[in-house]
Amino acid sequence: MLDIYPWQQTLWQQLVSRQQHAHAYLLQGPSGIGKRVLADQLAARLLCLQPQALSACGDCKSCHLLAAGSHPDLYVLQPEEVDKAIKVDQVRELVDFVVQTAHLAGRKVVVLEPAEAMNPNSANALLKSLEEPAGNTVMLLISHQPSRLLPTIKSRCVQQNCPLPGEAQSLAWIQEKHPQLSSQQAFELLALAGGSPLTALRLFDLDVVGLRAKVVEGIKKLLKQQVSPSQLAESWNAVPLPLLFDWFCDWSQVLLRYQLTADQAELGLEDMRAVLQYLAEKAAQSKVLVLQDWLLLQRQKVIGRANLNRNLLLEALLVQWASLPRPS
Repeated sequence: MLDIYPWQQTLWQQLVSRQQHAHAYLLQGPSGIGKRVLADQLAARLLCLQPQALSACGDCKSCHLLAAGSHPDLYVLQPEEVDKAIKVDQVRELVDFVVQTAHLAGRKVVVLEPAEAMNPNSANALLKSLEEPAGNTVMLLISHQPSRLLPTIKSRCVQQNCPLPGEAQSLAWIQEKHPQLSSQQAFELLALAGGSPLTALRLFDLDVVGLRAKVVEGIKKLLKQQVSPSQLAESWNAVPLPLLFDWFCDWSQVLLRYQLTADQAELGLEDMRAVLQYLAEKAAQSKVLVLQDWLLLQRQKVIGRANLNRNLLLEALLVQWASLPRPS
């Protein structure tokens, strides 16, 4: 089992020092900060037959079963497919587990991730068990987007905020994992990851810095009319669509912010500062607002895995982007 991350130590001590545990916790915060590791460690300690001060013992029957992935009193509920909803039938199976007697005469523990993947029917099916779980059951719900949860779900849990670690701590941890990275490279990765250190490592593995450099270079050529929107869209086939829409949504927000404040410190990473300043000074704010609304709408479709024609979607985006500094 993975160790608690450095930025979780204080929170971990607060959790394990509780004399009596709640029947349901909601571990909420940004993705990429280790909430699942925190939940898994807490589950291990709650199930341990001889828990230590700050951890499970690792030697009892319960710990051995957990290490083997065959603990009968642990239930993990996730979507059957990535980025899909947790179905009501899955929740009903969970409810059946909750009402059973614990096999090792101790606790039962449920880990549910992500909680926002439950649709309204699934969430309502869980309410009774959340409010009055049978026997000695502890439910650990993990949420990366707690605003999407039903208020009735949140009100039945002890809401435990899991904040982003500080920038200095995150940078030190990233460079410890990848000593070959310079301070600037680590900073850029963390910025691209929205401050989440685990996401930063995942982006490093995907060579996102290299992909972004290719995208930025393409945008500069597009604005100089050295490449057409259709040609550029085709050349970005290796770049994940969610990444592209994340970046363009962020850049449109930067444009609006600069148009309102003229604060150069808010222009984001160095690679796009000159481009964004140029566009902000040349584009009508009304055009930027229209583009931002369109981007947000399309981004939701991309996240929801709608059946989209990738090249046509990107071409439509690039046509609008290229037209920003031109008269309507």
